[in-house]
Amino acid sequence: MSLLATPLDVRRALLLRQEIALLDLREEFDFAHAHPLFAASLPLSRLEMEAWWRIPRRATPIVVYDHGEGFAQTGSERLVALGYTDVRILDGGLAGWSAAGLELFQDVNSYSKAFGELVEARRHTPSLSAPELQARQQRRDDLVVLDARRFDEYRTMSIPSGVSVPGAELVLRVREMAPDPTTTVVVNCAGRTRSLIGAQSLINAGVPNPVFALRNGTIGWTLAGQTLDKGRQARAPDVPMEKAATAVEMAKAVSYRAGVRRLSAQDLDALRADATRTLYLYDVRMPEEHAIARPDGFRSAPGGQLVQETDVFAPVRGARIVLFDDIGARAHMTASWLAQMGWEVYVLDGWPTAGMSESGPDAAARPAPPEAPEIAPATLSDRLGQPGVTLIDLAPSPVYRRGHIPGAAFAIRSRLAQALQAVPPSSDLVLTSPDGVLARFASADILHLTGRTARVLAGGTDAWVAAGLSLEAGDGAPLSPFEDVYRRPYEGTDNPTAAMQAYLDWEYGLVAQLERDGTHGFFVI
Repeated sequence: MSLLATPLDVRRALLLRQEIALLDLREEFDFAHAHPLFAASLPLSRLEMEAWWRIPRRATPIVVYDHGEGFAQTGSERLVALGYTDVRILDGGLAGWSAAGLELFQDVNSYSKAFGELVEARRHTPSLSAPELQARQQRRDDLVVLDARRFDEYRTMSIPSGVSVPGAELVLRVREMAPDPTTTVVVNCAGRTRSLIGAQSLINAGVPNPVFALRNGTIGWTLAGQTLDKGRQARAPDVPMEKAATAVEMAKAVSYRAGVRRLSAQDLDALRADATRTLYLYDVRMPEEHAIARPDGFRSAPGGQLVQETDVFAPVRGARIVLFDDIGARAHMTASWLAQMGWEVYVLDGWPTAGMSESGPDAAARPAPPEAPEIAPATLSDRLGQPGVTLIDLAPSPVYRRGHIPGAAFAIRSRLAQALQAVPPSSDLVLTSPDGVLARFASADILHLTGRTARVLAGGTDAWVAAGLSLEAGDGAPLSPFEDVYRRPYEGTDNPTAAMQAYLDWEYGLVAQLERDGTHGFFVI
């Protein structure tokens, strides 16, 4: 029987800033409806795929929970099998947390968003409403609109005339976008957090321009009945090194005020050698820079996203974080925010170019998947037209709906027991996932659950496409409801108005909820 941790045990660890990873093993959809502030979503479906890189130290204290689904026991056993030595189950699960009188939060990346609201409340970050910005644009006022989201989000929908400048790039690139100090700079995202943090970054750094956040981002623009652009490609220009020096000094001054420390290569070696603490190493530059060359062991986490999605990149609360940036401005600005969010954070200084020893995509930190019988794409293509074959796709539901093998049925790995009830016992089971790895883990699950052997599409759906075979879009005939991924009200262009307004209303209440919760330890410089 697994050991238990009480809700008050977890709260005490958070208050004392001890290391702890509080993991919600439900799907993200369920997580987004209610969870403790510092819980991280790590669905049982993807545990083997993500645990090793998200919780790199095997001795990390881990507490897992569910809401009565039975995931916690299974998840604790899988974590032990993955090598983790201190795994406990939250006594009473999510209901036990609530019964103890502790606060529950909604949505995803909740504590980063709550921190953004606290920054606005403490610093009174200037903002413009969507109608105010549109009126200034129509008057042809001297202004620039800088979109602080990822480039793919910007390309989906953006403010007219907006330029993509992901959050950590703002201080570095703003002078190239607005060289005249009288030019107004407006920072936007889809909702509120990255607008507020981005605008306040420029203000904290001492940028002389008038700086505003776009109040409520593209949601506010849409709710005002104004039209967004789609498919824009405008990016901020590169900054010559000789022009970057001022931005670097401005960013260093901010990080110093926030208590960020700077490391040499020898200091980093000492942190790496400390087996008693979790250490995250992140390269906060743009993904394309990261792919060319980086220091050994540093994963990609563009700075703006690291501040927005800290619970994803660093689910171990109380861990250490070291940031790398060959220029420096991005790492120092990112670190300044992480420090204010209560993290022990460092910036790696003076790393030699010769020490940039890794390139390409980040290595997949996961165990080897179980052996499973395979079927080739061409063979499966021939078999799909015959009766008695059931093809199950374990891709995330948005990926499945964009394109899946014709006839494939969507299913969630953690709900395979229920999904298989609709599959005839005599049916020949074939599993696929984008690269086939998750399908291998699911094949082992099915063997354990039912004794049935499920074959895996060799190379997954990617190999099917590479073989020149077609996909179809749509819902198909799902075996599980599309309840794995939470539909964010601020992403995409077809969200219901009521959902967007409800999201904003939730964000407005986060500062009061932080106060009730009492565990955050945030400060604002």
